[in-house]
Amino acid sequence: MKDYCLIMMGVHYPLDIFGGMVIGLIFSCVAFRVLWNGGVVMAILVTGGAGYIGSHTCVELLDAGYDVVVVDNLSNSKLEAVRRVQEISGRELSFYETDIIDREGLERVFCENSIDAVMHFAGLKAVGESVVSPIRYYQNNVAGTIVLCEVMQSHGVKRMVFSSSATVYGMHNISPLTEDMPLAPVNPYGRTKLIIEDMLRDAHVSDYSWGIALLRYFNPIGAHESGMIGDDPRGIPNNLMPYITQVAVGKRERLSVFGGDYDTHDGTGVRDYIHVVDLAKGHIRALEKIMGTQGAEAYNLGTGRGCSVLEVLSSFEKATGLSIPYVMSDRRPGDVSVYYADTSKACAEFGWRAEKSLEDMCRDSWNWQSRNPKGYE
Repeated sequence: MKDYCLIMMGVHYPLDIFGGMVIGLIFSCVAFRVLWNGGVVMAILVTGGAGYIGSHTCVELLDAGYDVVVVDNLSNSKLEAVRRVQEISGRELSFYETDIIDREGLERVFCENSIDAVMHFAGLKAVGESVVSPIRYYQNNVAGTIVLCEVMQSHGVKRMVFSSSATVYGMHNISPLTEDMPLAPVNPYGRTKLIIEDMLRDAHVSDYSWGIALLRYFNPIGAHESGMIGDDPRGIPNNLMPYITQVAVGKRERLSVFGGDYDTHDGTGVRDYIHVVDLAKGHIRALEKIMGTQGAEAYNLGTGRGCSVLEVLSSFEKATGLSIPYVMSDRRPGDVSVYYADTSKACAEFGWRAEKSLEDMCRDSWNWQSRNPKGYE
C-alpha cells in the first residue's frame, strides 16, 4: 500500500489507495502516521516554512522522508514557494496560513497532526526595521515563541530546532566566533533572538526532557539548484546577494558597497557567506541529534571562512559572466570589519560542515534570479 494525501488550505486530507478503492479520511485531533520503508515517519512542523530558509529546509526534510507541516502567515513570503517545494520534492506537505501568535490556530495544527518536532523559523528579521519598530519585534518574535512553546508543551512535543542568528554575538568579539563567547546583541532583532535562546535554555533547566538546538546563522545566500525557489525580499534588499542579483537583472541601477576603509585586505567588510542548501542540511543534522538527546545547545552554522564584499562581487561576475556596476559608500553604523564562524562544534557533535563554494552560491543565486526576475510573482 502507498499513502497519499490531498492538501487543501489549512486542512489535511489523507487518502489511502488500496485495491482500487479510494477512502478519504478527515482527521481532527487524531494521531496520524504513514509507513515509509517499513518504519514510522516523523512529522515535522516548520514555522515560517514559506520563507527563504524555511522553504529550502522543507525540501531537504521531504527528500529525507519526513512528513512536513508548514505554518506561515505569509507576511514576508509567498504561497507559491510552498507549491514549488512540493514540485521539487515530488511530495505533498500540509500548509496552514496561521500566525505563531495565534494560539487557537496553533492548537488546530497540533490537533490535526501528530507533530514530533518543530523547526522554528517564523519571525521578523530586518535589523533596521527592528530599531524603528522594536515593540512589534518583541511581540512577534518573543511572544510568538512563547505561545508556540506553550502549545508544544501541552501536546507533549519537546523537540525544537530554533533559527537564531549570529547577531547575538554583537560587535566586540574577535572572529572566528565560538559558541561560548559573550553575547551582546546591539539591536532589537538580535536581542529578540537572545531572549528566545535564554528562554529555551530555561525551559530545559525546568524540564530536562526538552531537546533543543539553537542554530546561529551567519550569511545565507544562494538558492536551490533547480532555480525554482530562492531569496525573494520585499522592497529594497537588506542583504548583499539579492541586491547584486537585482542589479544583474536590471531591477536596480548599481550596488552600493558600504565602507571601503575597513582593516581588511581590500578595505571592504568580511562576512561568512553560506549556501542556503548547506544551511538547510545543517537543520536536518541538528534535528537528528536532538531526537535522541536532551539539552539546549547552540551551534554556529557557517563556512568558517570570511569573504569580503568585493570578493563576493568578483566571484559573482566570474560565475555569471556579468559585470556589476558599483559605487563605494560610507560605512553603515554598527557594521564590523570581520565576522565569521568557528563551526567545529557542529562538525564534532552532529557531523555537519558546509560543502558548497562561493562560486556555487553565486551561480545558484543568479540561476534563481534570472529565471524569476520578479521573484515569485
